[in-house]
Amino acid sequence: MIRMGLPGGSFKPLTEESIKMIHHTVLRIIEEVGFQVHSEEGLELFRGAGARVEEDNRLVRLPREKALELIEMAPSEVTLYGREAKNDIFLGGSRVYAGTGGTALNVYRQKTGEKTLATLEDLKKIARLVDALENIHLFLLPTYPNDLPVDQVDVNRFFAGLDNTSKHIMGGLYTHEGLEQVIQMAQILAGSAAQLRERPIISMIACTISPLKIDEKYGDFLISIARSGVPVVCPSEPLCGATSPVTIAGNVAMQTVDSLMGVMLAQLASPGAPVIFGSVATSTDLSNFNYLAGSVEMGLSNAASAQMAQFYKLPFYATGGRTDSKRVDAQSGYEAAITVLLCALAGANFIHDAAGLMEFALTACYEKYVVDNEILGMVMRAVEGVNVNEDTLAFDLIKDVGPGGNFVTAKHTRHYMRREHYQPSLSDRNSRVDWEAGGSKDTWERAAEKVDDILACEGYGLPADIKTRIKSEIAGIVD
Repeated sequence: MIRMGLPGGSFKPLTEESIKMIHHTVLRIIEEVGFQVHSEEGLELFRGAGARVEEDNRLVRLPREKALELIEMAPSEVTLYGREAKNDIFLGGSRVYAGTGGTALNVYRQKTGEKTLATLEDLKKIARLVDALENIHLFLLPTYPNDLPVDQVDVNRFFAGLDNTSKHIMGGLYTHEGLEQVIQMAQILAGSAAQLRERPIISMIACTISPLKIDEKYGDFLISIARSGVPVVCPSEPLCGATSPVTIAGNVAMQTVDSLMGVMLAQLASPGAPVIFGSVATSTDLSNFNYLAGSVEMGLSNAASAQMAQFYKLPFYATGGRTDSKRVDAQSGYEAAITVLLCALAGANFIHDAAGLMEFALTACYEKYVVDNEILGMVMRAVEGVNVNEDTLAFDLIKDVGPGGNFVTAKHTRHYMRREHYQPSLSDRNSRVDWEAGGSKDTWERAAEKVDDILACEGYGLPADIKTRIKSEIAGIVD
């Protein structure tokens, strides 16, 4: 049973008063402290909206009334379409989905213990793998193809995704030419520019920089994406004690401002543009200033940010499910499970990085996608919660069975056994005798078998005529 788009929100790390205090601080930062805008066109858009601009350091201070007006212009819901309708994603409110993420430079080969640079072929295989994993709802392009020159990366990454999974494709960008090529490719697949606006099968990421900065390149990217009608995510990555205050409250306030800068710029570029408020907020190991991907504080920060997104009525892109471990082991499991569970229970709309990443998000691992798919299935069952009604309370059945009886053969049991209880696809629940008879396999070994089984099968692919047209009209696509 596939569970997706379920309403979360049972976990609330912030009280209503806390939300109001963060909101008040956010508006004070926007109005009194300000933020830098290094995009020329972005700076002009803010100036035209009535911002006070300091030319020498490109600092923008925006009246709170105008800031709120721009935030309210953004849609409260954004739909991310798959190539198949069963994979459509409806972001907004407290509905929860999970997907991949990152731009990992490496792939860890669990079978050999070897770490190698990620290639385009790895990206294609991971897309095929994710297409078959039912609890991973969206494919955010997770690896960087080191075997390609940078001017071919954007179009080949998106093509690899679109040609190997029918799930929605999201990704970051490296060049403006690549951005234009990707949008052209998506328009061909959608049927036209208008049809792509109507049913966007891709979405794009344009990061803002903590603390309080929109850089030239990604500011320009954000403006172009917003005007294309393709949904755009504006995530920021404040690090407790490094690029944001060390406190979680201060980190959440900084993340909120940093992401809202992108939301506001998108609305100035194209009023009503589909934009997604985003967080990659996490903590820093202050003993060595390393970036941390699996800390419980990351889960708390992103869960709190989910509440802020709900306060502003914005769809939300959260981060959870990663690990700082270097292999598929106990640490990789508990760090992934804790952070993704906190986000999901808080009602984060799209939890990105929720599968496949390890080693501070620098490395992807095939087997970890399968393990994380199992974790996500359990997490989504937790989000679903406990359904209490006359039928699930089963008084009449209890009365009929009576003391000393059993419920094994009851029709009620057959009816609810699969929908009420998560059915694992990877976990071992056998006796020790049966487990030993099956080879005493560890979790990662069972995951490796599943990876091999999935990749041995023919997966999703674009129609041959569409692929031929795309390759004839857009340069640089590698076979």
